[in-house]
Amino acid sequence: MRLTTKFVAISAASALLCAAAAIWILRSGEPARATAASGEVRPVWTEIDWPFSADPWGKGKAFRCKAGDCGGEVQLYVRAKLGFCNCATGVADDGDLEQMGDLTLIGKATPLGAGREINVGPMRGRSRAYRLEGNRNAALSLAFNQRCDMVAATALVGPGAPASLEPAVLAFLNSDRMLKWAEIALGL
Repeated sequence: MRLTTKFVAISAASALLCAAAAIWILRSGEPARATAASGEVRPVWTEIDWPFSADPWGKGKAFRCKAGDCGGEVQLYVRAKLGFCNCATGVADDGDLEQMGDLTLIGKATPLGAGREINVGPMRGRSRAYRLEGNRNAALSLAFNQRCDMVAATALVGPGAPASLEPAVLAFLNSDRMLKWAEIALGL
């Protein structure tokens, strides 16, 4: 009888240990997969080289978010344009955004709808989604200003990336890192 009791106790302890290990393994690896499967985006932005040739506005900063982090490949191009903004009204409407943005860097684009007002730190501006002609990519054009100076940001969204990446792009532009860069670039 004693041997049976020991056997049952050891079996129960082994079963509990195996169950605890299985739960730990599932919990340690599963959240990332569950997050990606649920469509929730947790972008990781990595700085890359500015891919465009020089123009009057100079080079800006370029960032990449891999497909595994954004649901599809996303490239973000950001640069300051000093003295280019209407000092009185800023980026007031979609016409201003078309004129002041950097969509020409990535090709001909057609708007997917009306733009909307945005805030980046203390700056105000606009954002608008576009479809690039000739391929399956989409783009997001953003421009925001402080007095007569502005920042133009363009997100190139590859096939498979969620169409609603604007909140993730805005969160990155509102990060301490990017607000500090804008402050230096605009001389605030």
